[in-house]
Amino acid sequence: MTARHEEIADELRRAIDREEYTVGSRLPAETELAARYGVSRGTVRQAVAALTAEGLIGSRQGARRVVLASRRSQSFAELRSFAQWARAMGREATGHVVSQEHRPAAEEDAVRLQVRAGTPVLHVLRVRGLDGEPVLLERTVYADWIAPAVEAIEPDCPSVTQRLFEDTGLVFAYGEHAIDAVAAGAQDAELLRVRRTSPLLRVRRVTTTREGRPVEWSDDRYRSDAVSFSVHNSIGNNALSRKTADRTD
Repeated sequence: MTARHEEIADELRRAIDREEYTVGSRLPAETELAARYGVSRGTVRQAVAALTAEGLIGSRQGARRVVLASRRSQSFAELRSFAQWARAMGREATGHVVSQEHRPAAEEDAVRLQVRAGTPVLHVLRVRGLDGEPVLLERTVYADWIAPAVEAIEPDCPSVTQRLFEDTGLVFAYGEHAIDAVAAGAQDAELLRVRRTSPLLRVRRVTTTREGRPVEWSDDRYRSDAVSFSVHNSIGNNALSRKTADRTD
């Protein structure tokens, strides 16, 4: 049987996800929450402590809790696939392949994937969605050694990461991400159902195995109204670094 404080914590999580409490806003006082749920303040404190541990809320002593994040945020504190992130929000990940073809590795492909220039690599353009609503375009280039396994996956597979693990035992262990903003071009706008020049959040990433062997590199473009990114850091451990903008699209 689920403990009452766990039920309250889950209700508060859902309220934050629905943006009943937006990022930067304050939760009701403990006394108000205790009255609403018909429990003691101690039970409310347990529920709030769980959300604090997850990084969803924070507070100072004597002050009401402030919402710091929503599970709609994609955190880079851990390496998770799009489908895993969707499931964490209680959403269904969808997707389909728009195009897929082998091309000789260009200079950028060769550098990022650590292959010889001209080596055949697999280019895949994939639309990803939440509950069927398109929110992400993935332009992914796969290294030659993993390309056959990727090609064998059905075009509407919701989690390529999970399927590769099931089929080959491959684990995506490390990722490097560069984040910036770009304007939607004609193809982006059509596939994401937004206006041309709408702002998109772009994440360029390289993912490797535990041994450091590159598996893929990708240019991912998110609808800015559908997702935000979060990075949890501290004075002792800062996972975020600032770089000058790369003007190439």
